[in-house]
Amino acid sequence: MPEFKIQHITKYTYEGMVRDSANQIILYPIKDEYQDVIHQEMQITGNPVVDTHTDYYGNEVGSFTYSERHSVMLINSKLSVTTRQRPLPVNDIFPEQQWEYLKNIQYMVPYIDFLKQEYFEGLPELQVVVDRERNKDDTPYQIALRFCSYVYQNFNYIKGVTTVETTLDEVWNLKAGVCQDFAHILMVMLRLLKIPARYVSGYICTHSSNMRGEGATHAWAEAYIPDYGWLGIDPTNNCVANETHVRLAVGRNFSDCSPVKGVYKGSSGHKLEVAVTVDDGNGFCIDDKPHYDTPLQQVTDIPKNSYQRYMEIIQQQQQQQQQQ
Repeated sequence: MPEFKIQHITKYTYEGMVRDSANQIILYPIKDEYQDVIHQEMQITGNPVVDTHTDYYGNEVGSFTYSERHSVMLINSKLSVTTRQRPLPVNDIFPEQQWEYLKNIQYMVPYIDFLKQEYFEGLPELQVVVDRERNKDDTPYQIALRFCSYVYQNFNYIKGVTTVETTLDEVWNLKAGVCQDFAHILMVMLRLLKIPARYVSGYICTHSSNMRGEGATHAWAEAYIPDYGWLGIDPTNNCVANETHVRLAVGRNFSDCSPVKGVYKGSSGHKLEVAVTVDDGNGFCIDDKPHYDTPLQQVTDIPKNSYQRYMEIIQQQQQQQQQQ
């Protein structure tokens, strides 16, 4: 039963003094038979009272306001969590019955939201891929693994080329992005076959140099498998999400699971910095002041239309090659 110590720092720096900051945080890990929270402490600028509630998808959500004038808002979550390995679905038993079961539940309340398809212009092209990748005798579990592998092999992991505002069309045309983009593409593929799929936010807790997504919040997808339940699938690393993945929240998409979001009165300009550190060693210290074990990563200075910027770079490179 691995135990992980995780520190998640979110820092907003404003261009001028602001006030009446109202924020929502989804930084409380899911608690169930496969994940226990041993300890958690939240340090927030101004020490506001955080009211918590459980949202429609079962996530613990915190809300707070800070009315005093301030130029920095810092949210520092420190937690200790244990995870347990979960068994995998049976691979190849009664595929026809499993598909029939999925057909019968598609209009049931727990699954409707996770079957709604977001249309984008590349959807017909992705439908062709889904039809090509599917074998007649596949079970939903086998399909989920194959789709995961497809995304991993056909999309390039490039930090900074997309943002939370990047559209599915941009990701599809670019064939690149980061974990949240890969999760969204995988969910579209699963939903095309009427397999309920949901977005998961959290952390990846491993020191393997081959795993992508360490040192930041991570995202993956979950597929609903008959006679099993929700199975985590990580297309960024082409693996099943198990005891090395700590879950924060689930939802239809990134917006449902955003770790921190809010509004404020004052100067419109601000900079957002985020850092995540994971320690699987001994000891866990709660400091009075936040410490930065890894450099904070600036994420708001990336252009909104980074896809267009990336394509301009590609075109410039092609022109240079032609001139040589």
